[in-house]
Amino acid sequence: LKISVISAALLTLFSIVILFSINYFYAITEQSINKYFYYITVSLVSIFTLTYFINNRSYEELVKTIYFVLKLLVFHSLINFIVYFIFKNNLTTISSVNNDYETFSNLFFYMIKEKNVIDVFGIEFCRNMGVFWEPGVLQVFLNLFFFLEAFVFKQSKTLLFITAFVILTTYSTTGIAILLIQGLVYIYNVGRVNRLLIPVLLIFVLPIVIVFNINFDEKRIGVRSFSFQKRIFDLTQPFFIAIENPLTGIGLDIEKFINFRQEFYFSSTVLTSLQDQVGVQATTVGTDKGSSNSVMFLLAGTGFPTTILLLYMFFRQQMIKEKKWLLMTILLISVMSEPLLLRPFFFIFIASGFFHIFHKITSHKTQIE
Repeated sequence: LKISVISAALLTLFSIVILFSINYFYAITEQSINKYFYYITVSLVSIFTLTYFINNRSYEELVKTIYFVLKLLVFHSLINFIVYFIFKNNLTTISSVNNDYETFSNLFFYMIKEKNVIDVFGIEFCRNMGVFWEPGVLQVFLNLFFFLEAFVFKQSKTLLFITAFVILTTYSTTGIAILLIQGLVYIYNVGRVNRLLIPVLLIFVLPIVIVFNINFDEKRIGVRSFSFQKRIFDLTQPFFIAIENPLTGIGLDIEKFINFRQEFYFSSTVLTSLQDQVGVQATTVGTDKGSSNSVMFLLAGTGFPTTILLLYMFFRQQMIKEKKWLLMTILLISVMSEPLLLRPFFFIFIASGFFHIFHKITSHKTQIE
């Protein structure tokens, strides 16, 4: 064990525990200690993972491991989409706290609700959710694999097209938008080397644009507009909660957050004016669910100082440096559309930022000694 690495790990853990402790003791409502034990456990998992790879291997090996696992998810999701057409009449129901799911042999999973059964160009399919609890979560990991394949490992263009197709099967507005951004950056990079490939790649991008337009219209004014309204509400309401509780927030206990937001109403002339400009009205005035926007949940739960510090560390991550601006754009959009920021996989990016700063300090101190 390297002293500088262990020291950085302990300082990272100590800093995060202090932040959560301040939030626990100074939150405006009584918090559940179990919720905070969960966040500490997430921190420990992230820090131990980083410690192992930094001490014994390297960030490159960590990214290769992530790449391999994400590749498995891509192929499972592809099979998951195909199997639905074969066995859709032979599925069994399993239940969770919030939803009922359909499964085939506990290998492939579907949430067959009206909003999840989609008809595009006469083809009816169930939105692909892979091994996750909803399609919007699956697309995050698929897009991350697309990034790694397109800009880091660059092993197979065929795999890129397969991944793009699987992302489309999630029928996630956010997922397709992220795919479009990545596709355009990829075309730009390829075009700098070989301009003749640009028209060919643009032909492949065209169906993505068409599906995105159909999807966006359904979300904005169509049958699935509730999802769009919920995301507007999850973007705006927690911000106003944070405005009223700027230093320590209302606490990270999700159940207390849900109870608090049910009775919290706000109005903003700026927001109303913006909605008039873009032609979208936020009709949702309350909800009994948690926030789909984990950045805004963090802001409402911890206040501005802690959120700014954690996001700064999030952007300072050292795990993946290639096309870092694009990667962080993908990750930021992802955690602002799904409750993922405080889950182990994404929290490891925050821990990486802390680790990087403390490791530079402890390494320098070791060299002096």
